[in-house]
Amino acid sequence: MTLAAGSRLGPYEIVAPIGAGGMGEVYKARDTRLERTVAVKVLPSDLTASPEARQRFEREAKTVSQLSHPHICALYDVGREGETEYLVMEYLEGDTLEDRLARGPLPLDQTLRHGVAIAEALDAAHRRGIAHRDLKPGNVMLTKSGVKLLDFGLAKTLGPARPADSLTSAPTTARNVTREGTLVGTVPYMAPEQLEGKEADSRTDIFALGATLYEMATGRKAFSGSSQASLMSAILTSDPAPISATQKMSPPALDRLVKTCLAKNPEDRWQSAHDVAGELKWIGEGSQTGVPAPVIARRRSRERLAWTGFAIATLIAAAFGVAYLRRSAHLLPAVRALLPLPETTMTLGELAVSPDGTRLAFTVAKKGGLPALWIRRLDGSSSQPVPGGENASFPFWSPDGRFVGFFTEEKLKRVSPDGGPTLTICNAERGAGGTWNRDGTI
Repeated sequence: MTLAAGSRLGPYEIVAPIGAGGMGEVYKARDTRLERTVAVKVLPSDLTASPEARQRFEREAKTVSQLSHPHICALYDVGREGETEYLVMEYLEGDTLEDRLARGPLPLDQTLRHGVAIAEALDAAHRRGIAHRDLKPGNVMLTKSGVKLLDFGLAKTLGPARPADSLTSAPTTARNVTREGTLVGTVPYMAPEQLEGKEADSRTDIFALGATLYEMATGRKAFSGSSQASLMSAILTSDPAPISATQKMSPPALDRLVKTCLAKNPEDRWQSAHDVAGELKWIGEGSQTGVPAPVIARRRSRERLAWTGFAIATLIAAAFGVAYLRRSAHLLPAVRALLPLPETTMTLGELAVSPDGTRLAFTVAKKGGLPALWIRRLDGSSSQPVPGGENASFPFWSPDGRFVGFFTEEKLKRVSPDGGPTLTICNAERGAGGTWNRDGTI
């Protein structure tokens, strides 16, 4: 059934077709009562006689009506005109994520931002006891107002097994009910338990989210095969190449997050979409706080200062403050501080004064041991080790004093001197110091 422009379904005047699939036709329409543009989804005429198809259609309406979230396409109305059943939904302008990915991968910031939105939408559904079961780029809309999650036609209520009269169909087949042992979803994004016909839950959506994040970051599907059988085999038995293998500047934390989403065993995945959203936000915060895109590490021989016993360092920060703070009307006072090592058996390595002259970052090591990063306030009486600063060398400060960069295990990393996660910025096989500019470039 194709609805002609100008025809009506109740108060909704059809304007033009938007798209069609095996289980629904979608039209742009005008709500003549409220004078707004809406999207109308109708059940195809060849399925109107199917009780299962009608049941699925009704369940989609009931499911979406329970969800009110800025990243989920809203349901406005349901109705029936003669033998035609229809849903009235929010009209969205933009591209599907699938259309956008046809042009290549997304930039890292967009991958993280859109990933957070999708994860938050899933979390809202899961908290209402609903699993989507068909998350994929084709069911994600990119609009001017942000990401919108679409098509809850395969959604399932989480909880005890439902009776046999509550069956549904996959979007590509007319009769593909969701009893145990039946495949439901879109294969490249289906979790192993879906392919095996086992019970699906919220963690099934998290697997699909991992596959979608992978595709956003790389422009490639996480799993592929020359046939449906080989594709299923890949999902069941193999792991995709790390994102960083094709996107060199992708943070290792994103690789870890996606790998955990794509774990074969649901117990090994992230257990909630809320946790995934939190991790994506954390990665995004790290990529925006002075972490550069290109980082050039000059290769030169590493030289360590061998200061043994109790080393006394007199640190004077005065004259350069006049040039650095040109608007100051007076000179900053000189700072003189003693630096006793945390233990008498330690050896002092490299050190760096914070831009405001109040703190010192330095490395120390026990005899025969590995160095570690420590911080000392120059107006204090004790030094503190920095979590994550093990085997550190050549520390240097960010311009705002919020982070310390250092080298360890042939990588350049940064950490907050007040504690928190350590972020790997890039590989740096022979790093020997760095300068952190105000524009975020190291």
